[in-house]
Amino acid sequence: MQLAPVALAALAYALRVRTLRRRGTPPPAWRVLLFALGIALLVAAFASPIAAIGERELFSFHMLQHVLIGDLAPLSLLAGLSGPLLRPLLALRPVERLRVLAHPAVALPIWGANLYLWHLPLLYEAAVANSAVHALEHLCFFTAGVIVWLPVLETLPAPEWFGTGPKLAYIGAVRVVETVLGNVFVWSGAVFYGVYARGQELWGVSPLRDQGLAGAVMMIEGSIVTVVALAWLFLRLAREGELRQELLERGFDPRAVRRAVRYGRANEIAGRR
Repeated sequence: MQLAPVALAALAYALRVRTLRRRGTPPPAWRVLLFALGIALLVAAFASPIAAIGERELFSFHMLQHVLIGDLAPLSLLAGLSGPLLRPLLALRPVERLRVLAHPAVALPIWGANLYLWHLPLLYEAAVANSAVHALEHLCFFTAGVIVWLPVLETLPAPEWFGTGPKLAYIGAVRVVETVLGNVFVWSGAVFYGVYARGQELWGVSPLRDQGLAGAVMMIEGSIVTVVALAWLFLRLAREGELRQELLERGFDPRAVRRAVRYGRANEIAGRR
């Protein structure tokens, strides 16, 4: 059942790409590849041994499934989107109202609250025991993952002040929130979810060790994504600084330069003279 929306998203994307190609404005190949990667990650999360083992056997595998659904797949899918690809959706008024979610002060609290609430033992074990609650949990993780990356990738425009520098701080804050929870799992000394007691019988992994591995999975994945994101943002910050200085030296209005560099339109303003 959870694969049906994934298939529909892949189909809609493919049809839109075909339409743009017929118009002579195809999206870059790297965007298509990243979207395809996001689809593949969701398929792996829902239809592979990761899902089967994570159901009631190992918390660490369930955590791996959740980082695929709630972080890596949303990041890949958003990176595969652009204004032309999304134009039919962006024209809808309800979608227009969702732009508020691209504000970092909205996105980060929603993501953080979702992450911690679903890891409360009551909700987490309810999700493992009930397929409907489990599907809702996955939907919430995916949606929150999309929301937390929106201000960074700006699939929907973020506030003007939220440029590359503030994005660096935002990424750091996201990972601090995640690392705190990961450390709780690694160092707590107490098992939070009794539903994984079978893990020792089936895999020879004690529930406490399994819980520590789950926390490690969360922190390792988060660390890798953070390093890549920060490297990308630092390179972008350096490039923006050079562009800004060049345009200012050519006599362009500082306000116009700031906006052009902020929204990646430096070439447009440079071409006016």
